[in-house]
Amino acid sequence: MKRNFIQLFIILSLTAVVMTGFDVWNDDPNLDQIPVQYRDYISNVMPRDVAVVTDNTGYDNFDLGFDFAEAHISENPMNPLQYFLAYNTNATYYTLNGIDWQRNNPSFPNAAGDPVTAYDSIGNLYYDNMKNPITGTWNVRSTNNGVSWFAPVSANIGNDKNWIACDQTGGPYANYIYGTMTPGNVVRSTDNGATFQNTFASSNNLPGMMVCVGPNVIGGNVPGGCVYVVTNTGSSFSATYSFFRSTNGGATFDFMSAQNFANYVGTNVSGRNSVENMRTRPYPFITADNSYGPNRGRLYLVYASNFPAGDGNKPDIFCRYSTDQGVNWSAEVKVNDDANTQNHHQWHPATWCDKTNGRLYVQWMDTRDCPTSDSALIYASFSTNGGASFVQNSVISNKKMKIDCISCGGGGTPKYLGDYNSVISNSVTSMLAWTDFRASSFGSYVGYFPDYAMKTSSPYVNVNNGQTTSFRVIVPSVKHYASSVKFSTSFESTPSSGTLNVSFLGGRDSLTSYPDSVTVQVQAVGTVTPGRYVLNILGKGPNGTPVHRRKVDVLVNSSYLNVSTNRPGICEFRVNGVTYNTAQQIAFTNGTSVTVQAISPRVVGVSRYVFVNWSNSGDTTQTFTMNSNVTMQAFYKIQYRLTINSSQGNTFGGNEFYDSASNVTFGVNSRIVNSGGTNYYFRGWTGTGAGSYTSSDSTGLDSIVTIPMPNALLETARWTTTVGINQIGSEVPESFSLHQNYPNPFNPSTNIKFDIPKAGDVKIIVYDALGKEVNVLLNQKLQPGKYEAEFNASGYASGMYFYRIFAEGYSETKRMILLK
Repeated sequence: MKRNFIQLFIILSLTAVVMTGFDVWNDDPNLDQIPVQYRDYISNVMPRDVAVVTDNTGYDNFDLGFDFAEAHISENPMNPLQYFLAYNTNATYYTLNGIDWQRNNPSFPNAAGDPVTAYDSIGNLYYDNMKNPITGTWNVRSTNNGVSWFAPVSANIGNDKNWIACDQTGGPYANYIYGTMTPGNVVRSTDNGATFQNTFASSNNLPGMMVCVGPNVIGGNVPGGCVYVVTNTGSSFSATYSFFRSTNGGATFDFMSAQNFANYVGTNVSGRNSVENMRTRPYPFITADNSYGPNRGRLYLVYASNFPAGDGNKPDIFCRYSTDQGVNWSAEVKVNDDANTQNHHQWHPATWCDKTNGRLYVQWMDTRDCPTSDSALIYASFSTNGGASFVQNSVISNKKMKIDCISCGGGGTPKYLGDYNSVISNSVTSMLAWTDFRASSFGSYVGYFPDYAMKTSSPYVNVNNGQTTSFRVIVPSVKHYASSVKFSTSFESTPSSGTLNVSFLGGRDSLTSYPDSVTVQVQAVGTVTPGRYVLNILGKGPNGTPVHRRKVDVLVNSSYLNVSTNRPGICEFRVNGVTYNTAQQIAFTNGTSVTVQAISPRVVGVSRYVFVNWSNSGDTTQTFTMNSNVTMQAFYKIQYRLTINSSQGNTFGGNEFYDSASNVTFGVNSRIVNSGGTNYYFRGWTGTGAGSYTSSDSTGLDSIVTIPMPNALLETARWTTTVGINQIGSEVPESFSLHQNYPNPFNPSTNIKFDIPKAGDVKIIVYDALGKEVNVLLNQKLQPGKYEAEFNASGYASGMYFYRIFAEGYSETKRMILLK
């Protein structure tokens, strides 16, 4: 037995350690590693189907699933429809058409996360992930956007926060891969990721070492002629950004400058920067303009920092640029454009400069839409003039997220909620990747920017043989989107007989100005098999992005029956004998007889739902022939149960259901009940539930009560027995006297002695500590004598009470303690 107990103790102790692991992991403020417990988590399958989250204005977010934060995204420069995305620890997604996503994780020998990705100029994808234990990184290559993978190779060396970049030019260092890693190592690969060599080491005591590639416009305008590295040193609250440049493909590096641009980001909590209990850091994000536009060669720096400077203030997003390869830097330009920005947090930025048009993209987290600053949305902007200014900010995520995510699982104080997001672009648009807490989890989301909203004029249309129907596809608004949108259609399935022809009215299938719409026509040719056919409508930008999909149901020789209740998930209805409790949309061939029945009443616990009427004012049960779309809603009223508990006598009005907010009368039939020879006296009510009734005293005069019924209520009748008055002496006392109760303290009963020298009315009342009457212990005529009365306090709370005697010309009060 002892052995079993010891084993149980060990198991429980280990369980406690595991269960509290999210809170006790070693959080070194000078490292930005993910919590240790996440490193062994690898999901090899899609957590669920991708959900397209469309807001009421028609803009999409793509909810890929849930992982462990820290998104990094890349796009194939040879195919703008191919994106690859990785989250911690090794959770990857890829799309080959810009809208449908799949997963195929590479097999690393081990992985600790911090995923970063890059494409070279010929379509090779590279994915870098830290080793576990963290001694460096693995790098793996794919030639088909992550559909399959080569074997991983050792790449960088270090203990935290890696980053990679590829030369996407056709210059002398084309397709070279460059990597950085804390505490200051730089590696490169010149053979498409087959091997990596360490070429440079610098000091980088804080996470945030970054690398990017740009042209050498000073030394001969060499494509890919400059490799830039920035290190992050000094204090977490006063970082020094040191910039290095290589003009020989990463073989050697020169120091360019050291800058102190950033201060705190939010508040110092346990040696970390914290925004609403989310750990963060002023990472120096760098990117360079590889385009052949007017700002070719500019090196950009984007970071978050408090403004005004100082611990506890709120951060903004800043951009600076260098036109001399990192020696000198412009004045800072604030990217976020909110009014009264000192009242809002803007932090957690990511940036990318498009290699085709030089457009500089920035995304970040932003609390401007939350007066309490504890919830955020993802915002974005871009610059078309080399970082001198930014266009009006656009909100990208379409639902707020609580920043201090309680159930996400990140440990530490401040919490780990991911250290970075990401953005990538092509000549038309960018795609943002971020971690979203809207569902109280590490949601993996992406979205396009610039973008257009997309709607249809109806979710379904009806058409009969030989007829034509139509609907509109609408772009009601855009977010800095100025390109065309071309629409196409396809059916998910086709009829076994007859034909469904789809065309655009007037042959117009594209839009170039907004808001505007096109009209889609559907024609049923021949004898088309009745049924529901799903028509997909794709909208695409000029290079295939942004891409969005809408679905319209085409009902051929059929109609929809839409049935619901005003109490979804609770109240029930039947359609042709099948019972449902959620809204149903059922397609029936025209001419089908349908019977719909509302089921009533429906009792759920202490609530009852009673059918009132259908929206079409029809009978409870209706039978009709389907020849057109029918929408019906059943309305139910809610009733609440009044429960009455009474240990004595008979009650009325209880154990019944009453309409919400209606007045209900309940009570006891008699205030005095004799049971087994013992008299019981009604002393009032004790109510349970909001809006219930509780007697203010114990006189028992409120034996009948009328109250409104706000919800389910419980009323308990209070009864006391005839006071046990015992005459304990035959002699006649000389004077009135009230003795101290015994025992005292007591639980639950105590005895009270008193002396009555002459006949008359005697009353003993018990009060609580606030002087409120709680019990009339005695109220009757007594003859002279010595008496003892019992007080039973089983229905009362612990505390101090007072008892007082009233007789002709006499009163006295004493104190007693109920201790349960």
